[in-house]
Amino acid sequence: MSYIDPHIHMVSRTTDDYKRMALAGCTMISEPAFWAGFDRSGPEGFRDYFRQLTQFERNRARQYGIEHLCWLCINAKEAENVSLAREVIAMIPEFLDDPSVLGIGEIGLNKNTRNEATVFLDHLELAAKTRELILVHTPHLADKYQGTRMILDMLREDSRIVPERVCIDHVEEHTIRLALDAGHWVGMTLYPITKCTPARAADMVETFGAERVMVNSAGDWGHSDPLAVPEFIFEMRSRGHEEALIQKVVFDNPLAFFSQCARFQFTPRDEALSEA
Repeated sequence: MSYIDPHIHMVSRTTDDYKRMALAGCTMISEPAFWAGFDRSGPEGFRDYFRQLTQFERNRARQYGIEHLCWLCINAKEAENVSLAREVIAMIPEFLDDPSVLGIGEIGLNKNTRNEATVFLDHLELAAKTRELILVHTPHLADKYQGTRMILDMLREDSRIVPERVCIDHVEEHTIRLALDAGHWVGMTLYPITKCTPARAADMVETFGAERVMVNSAGDWGHSDPLAVPEFIFEMRSRGHEEALIQKVVFDNPLAFFSQCARFQFTPRDEALSEA
């Protein structure tokens, strides 16, 4: 089955991972801007990083038949430095005409601080002015429920933000309903230890349905699995779910969400072969 991984950090993965993902059926990924494992010393480091996302990684993925898309922002971990964050946000419009850019993300909260909220609102201002899609990072573990509520409140208070043009990522059992009820898309992150397992994600699909629901690996520098989405497919099949339902979650839904971006163009492999 062809699938899309809508959240994976390939700058932190080897080229061998691209090959393994392609062999498993991956046809497209989207890579949000995130923390480099250390705090960058100035805005020019982010400009180079944005070039890496829009140029180098896109070409590396194409060698394995995978379409590489990306999101741009300054991540929540580095948002405590508001002056730096504002310099980075000011340079993002330079890259918004690139066809590989889906929108602003992954923005959000890390420790739910005042500075993080300030930078989140600055990102929302840019997204509203430029009519960009938004990908939101919700905090980890104990900070998740409060942070998700804070994020949803800030989104709700800006009438320019259209709920269905926002994906709330890293949802879990205690936050998925909040995001869906607010009209947003949601992402379930399949981490081996934290966040969500394939079995828990399957449970949530069975409980909450598949509308506006996606799964991702969020593979990064840490202990993570770039083949987590195929693990979810295996879990769903083992429970006897129909192929159409599985495809909706791992392919059709990401495609529908991305298609709201005016720059987005993609011809699924089967259609391309048919036209040829």
